[in-house]
Amino acid sequence: MTEPILSPEFLATLDRLALVTRGARIGVFKGERRSPRRGGSVEFADYREYAPGDDFRQVDWNAYARMEKLFLRLFVEEEDATVHVLLDASTSMQWADKWTYARKLAAALGYIALLGMDRLSAAALAASGRALTLMRPLRGKGYALGFFGWLTAVEPGGTTAPDAALARYAAQVRRAGPLLLISDLMDDAWQAGIQRLSQNNYEITILHLLAPDELEPALEGDLRLLDSETNSTVEITADYDLLDRYRARVRTWQADWARYCAARGIAYLPISTAEPFEELVLGYLRRQHVLK
Repeated sequence: MTEPILSPEFLATLDRLALVTRGARIGVFKGERRSPRRGGSVEFADYREYAPGDDFRQVDWNAYARMEKLFLRLFVEEEDATVHVLLDASTSMQWADKWTYARKLAAALGYIALLGMDRLSAAALAASGRALTLMRPLRGKGYALGFFGWLTAVEPGGTTAPDAALARYAAQVRRAGPLLLISDLMDDAWQAGIQRLSQNNYEITILHLLAPDELEPALEGDLRLLDSETNSTVEITADYDLLDRYRARVRTWQADWARYCAARGIAYLPISTAEPFEELVLGYLRRQHVLK
């Protein structure tokens, strides 16, 4: 029997969480997000003057008594958002425990979106060699098992140009909203693709996932290293000086990404798979205002 992506006990702890959005959005169905439209909830928003054909039940008669003019009470409309979960399924994500960790993270974030009655749109990039694998949009907690089944069926192991794949996604899924990208960013073309998304009004959060061996490699001696995606090789002598320079370059790389994202209003979160998963979701992501 296949082990579930997330245990029932952990799913129960997610029931009290919600995804943070940075602005009101117009949706399609009733949900739990504030919309820029005015509707029929119980939270007062504003007044406007009465016009022929308006519902008399919304007239504020106290305001009429004071000003002898008819005004309607307007209330905050709560609608659904479209939450986008994009999962890098390229070959490099199979290193160490990155794929298992990334898929669990996607499952948790998607489940929380479904709990909040948001529309969930998900895609895998470079899964089984395909540039883009889309999931049919889902809405409501009852579709959680379907979402988990889709994630379970995704097979990592391919290469693609992420800029082209993200451009295809933006062209096919036109409703912008909060977008969570889970990737190791092991391709220079990621920035061009993310730039395209940011121009299409997505609220982007990048979850930059790396394994401990990628952050602090335990290497020693003369080695030939193989690139898992291009099959190119490089010969090195792993001594203290080389490893120190490697660690410095990783820190610079992450800092460059942080600056790139900050300049575009994108949230950037570096994550090590050494972080206990429950602490990541219930602690770190809440402190970083991805969840509340």
